[in-house]
Amino acid sequence: MTIRLGLGLPQMRQFSIGRDVPEVARAAEGIGYDSLWVFERALFPEPATQGLYDIDGLPWPDQYRSVAEPLVTLTLAAAATERAELGTSVLVAPLHLPFQLAKALASLDAASGGRVLAGLGTGWSLDEYAAAGVRPFAERGRVLDEIIDVCRAVWGPDPVVHDGPLTKVAPAVVGPKPARPIPILLAAGNRRAWRRLVDRADGWLPVAMGGERVAAQWRELRELAEERGRTEPIRTVLRVNAELLPEAHEDAGRRPFRGSVDQIVQDLVEYAEIGLEEILLDLQGTARDAEELKDVAAEVFEKARAAGV
Repeated sequence: MTIRLGLGLPQMRQFSIGRDVPEVARAAEGIGYDSLWVFERALFPEPATQGLYDIDGLPWPDQYRSVAEPLVTLTLAAAATERAELGTSVLVAPLHLPFQLAKALASLDAASGGRVLAGLGTGWSLDEYAAAGVRPFAERGRVLDEIIDVCRAVWGPDPVVHDGPLTKVAPAVVGPKPARPIPILLAAGNRRAWRRLVDRADGWLPVAMGGERVAAQWRELRELAEERGRTEPIRTVLRVNAELLPEAHEDAGRRPFRGSVDQIVQDLVEYAEIGLEEILLDLQGTARDAEELKDVAAEVFEKARAAGV
C-alpha cells in the first residue's frame, strides 16, 4: 500500500511568510501531498545556554533565528487549500495556555472543514519555557496532561466544564466547535510518554532517527497498547528533517535523509517498510526560496511514487 506523504511548510527566515506559505501549500496540494505541517521554535537564545535538543555542544541552526508562529502559518495554508490535512509536528504544548490553545485549534478546524491534526510535545528548551512563563519546565508532563483534558472538554459538547491547576472553566458555551473530533498525536519517545499516548491520544509522531530504532519503538508501542487493552488503532506520522545537498554523498557514513534527491528517496523506501502510515518530509532547511522548495518537493514526490513509496 502506498504510504501517505506530507510536506513541511516554509516557516524559516529565508521565506516571505505571507506570500510563500499559501503558494507552497497550494503547490503541495496540487502535487499530491496528503498533508501540510508546521513545527514550533519560539526563540533563538544568543548566546545559546543549551545545545540543540538539549545535546551538549550541538549548535542551533541559523534558520531558527526566525521561525513563523505555527498556528498562524497553518491558518495561511488552510485558506489556500481544500483537501490537505493541516498538522503540527509539533506544538510545544506547555508553552501555550490550555484554554486559548484549545479554542485556536477548534477555530482552525472549523474554518478548514475538519482538517487539523494536533501534534503535541513537551519540548526541551529551558529558554522557551522561561519566555512563555506558563509553568516551569519540570512540570511539563502535568501541563501536557491538562492541555489534553482542556482540549477534549472545549471540543466536546456544551456546557464545557473543567477544574484543573491551570484552567478553570465554569459551565459555559464555548464555540466554534471543531468540524470533527480533532486527532491528538504525541511526540512520545520513552515508555512513560508512550503510556500517555496509549491511554489518552490518537497517534504517534516519531522522528527519523534510524530505521531500526524507529521500527523497534513502533513494536514496543504496539506491545504496550496491547498490554493496556487499547483496541483503537494508533495513527503514525514519521517526521523527516531532510537535508538536500547539491552533490551526492555516497560515503558509507552518510546520515539518512541527507544527500541528493535520489538518496533521500532511497531512504524513504527503507523507512516506508517499517509499516507507518505517513511520512512528513520537511525540505525547507536547505531550500533557498519558495521556488526551490516547490521544485524539490515535486521531484521528491514524483520519484518516491515511482519507487513505490
